[in-house]
Amino acid sequence: MQLSIFTKSTFGLFLGAALLTGAGCKKEFLDENLVTTKSLQDLQTPLGLDDLSIGMYQHLKFNFNYEWSYATTNYGVDEFTVGGDRTMQMWNSYDANLNSLTGDVATVFNAMYANINSANIMIENVPLYYGTGANRNVRLGEGYFMRALDYFKLVKQFGGVPLKLTQTTTLETDFIRKSAQEVYSQVIEDFTNAYSLLPETPAEVGRITKWAAAHFLAKAYLTRASELYNEWNGTTKAGDLDSCIKYADAVIGSGKHSLAANFADLWNFTAPDGPNERLPEVILAAQFSNNTATQGRYGNQVHLYYPSIYQNLPGMVRDLPGDREFQRMRSTDYALDVFDRVNDSRFWKSFKTRYVSNNPGGAPKWTAANAPTPAQVGQPRFTGGQESILYIVNNAGDPRYTAANIGLRAPHMFVRYFAGQAENMLGNHGNYEVSRYVGLSKFQDGSRNAVASQFGQRDGIMARLAETYLVAAEAYGRKGSYAQALPYLNAVRDRAAYKAGEDRAAYVDGGVSYKTNVAATGTNFSYSDRNTYYESNNNMPVTTAATLTNMHLNGIVDIFNSDKEFYTKLGVSSNADKFVAFILNERSRELIGELYRWEDLARTKTLVKRCLTFNDEAKPLENKHYLRPIPQSFLDANYKDGAPLTSAEKSGMQNPNW
Repeated sequence: MQLSIFTKSTFGLFLGAALLTGAGCKKEFLDENLVTTKSLQDLQTPLGLDDLSIGMYQHLKFNFNYEWSYATTNYGVDEFTVGGDRTMQMWNSYDANLNSLTGDVATVFNAMYANINSANIMIENVPLYYGTGANRNVRLGEGYFMRALDYFKLVKQFGGVPLKLTQTTTLETDFIRKSAQEVYSQVIEDFTNAYSLLPETPAEVGRITKWAAAHFLAKAYLTRASELYNEWNGTTKAGDLDSCIKYADAVIGSGKHSLAANFADLWNFTAPDGPNERLPEVILAAQFSNNTATQGRYGNQVHLYYPSIYQNLPGMVRDLPGDREFQRMRSTDYALDVFDRVNDSRFWKSFKTRYVSNNPGGAPKWTAANAPTPAQVGQPRFTGGQESILYIVNNAGDPRYTAANIGLRAPHMFVRYFAGQAENMLGNHGNYEVSRYVGLSKFQDGSRNAVASQFGQRDGIMARLAETYLVAAEAYGRKGSYAQALPYLNAVRDRAAYKAGEDRAAYVDGGVSYKTNVAATGTNFSYSDRNTYYESNNNMPVTTAATLTNMHLNGIVDIFNSDKEFYTKLGVSSNADKFVAFILNERSRELIGELYRWEDLARTKTLVKRCLTFNDEAKPLENKHYLRPIPQSFLDANYKDGAPLTSAEKSGMQNPNW
């Protein structure tokens, strides 16, 4: 049942959705047959509650299913702007179309409440009907966790919302909004209950543990202590920061989770349920499947939205490793410049900067005007398996490239700055444009069953230990305990730095690692010359101690006196403001594209400033866009004292200025 439209017609639809137990997850506890004939009486048995538990896990996939996944989290921020497809541009521009948007706003709202009702059933029925079975506490903990997770999502997107804490079995129409303060109290209480009930080690791969509860509990405390709630969080802020650190430390010190040795390991997707999906860094992931019979309506579709167009260039066709290019999410200058691209391996392990030819018959030919030698005139500029597209990620003022001389290179060249161009952080440079940009490669999925398939099969990471470290670091920094924040920051940054002896050419380009792009010649492209165009005129195929600048922070002065964190552009000067700016930058470097950014900028009330500074199209308003609109469908279906809300009552229940 969906809270926004509690009608008899939606009740059966909701119940079926809540109890589907085989909607495409591959882990053993989710690898079940479809169950669509459950009733409320079935939910009064241990078996029925076990099935309901599985249904709740299917809900986790919602966060990665469709357009709402990125539109509500990564549009209208500093890291990404609109690419060549403008289908959801209103989420980025905050224009008038967003004012009237009801579809995806309502979809998110409704999906959270549908799962909340499942959680309420679990919380009420397990103590009554589950008996003393071994999984009694686990099922109860799962109910508390899911309810907390969904209310946490709702309060971050919408502010105060109705708190429905009992299961719905009959038509209900009268709901009132609680304050954000009340919702956070419930979220923290539920996550705390989940932490006390859930096991340290899951019975099956993919199930929630107490460490997932602790991770999100730390995030909830940190979020409540952030600037968006300064009007009322003054009495709880200090305690919240201490609690944040307590629960983050519990995860870090649990012995169950550790950082992957190499940042690339997280994205080196070799097969569904492959090694990268079993890394101990992953605390919680939505489980996706290669079972096409039960993959559901969407699959994991996040892979579609970040790639830029490559298929229409001579020598290229769309293929599995290149992915389908929905080109929604164009990286901004900020997204490229926030990295130390010489020493921070995360940039090269997060973005795709080159492609190899998979259609050699269509390759362009050298002409008399640009051929390196007369003998090459009329010959293909590259052959199958050789580099066909190269993105140069250089800095302003680079004198090496012009619109003319890039034609002397074999691949199609896209250069960020032509000679003499100055940085402005907002506009296009060189020959980058809305469809030609450096695309994020973290989510590319070469496991799809066909080139045209949208159904990604890789898991969707919802929590990983690197973020836990950053959450603890932010809490210490907000307390003014900067020295205590450093070890947490350095744990993440030391892993991110290129290591002495590391081959910079051996980076991961998303889904390429799953199904290698084999050209017609049968040869595979080598990335050995990537560093020729890296950041200098010199080829640096291997990192040595002489070339390595350590990313380790030796003191807080490395943060406060940095000239690389955009403090001047952002207008921040105090240590407290600089630290918040730094931690947001560090979250970009570590978590870019991972569906957190809008909520991070909203909670820190930096959304407007960062958009105006780094996103040329985003124009959020300070008095409006830190919250989404309450769906009109909910307002229209809501009653008060047995009568539909009046226009004035609907306006009073809506968020400010919507």
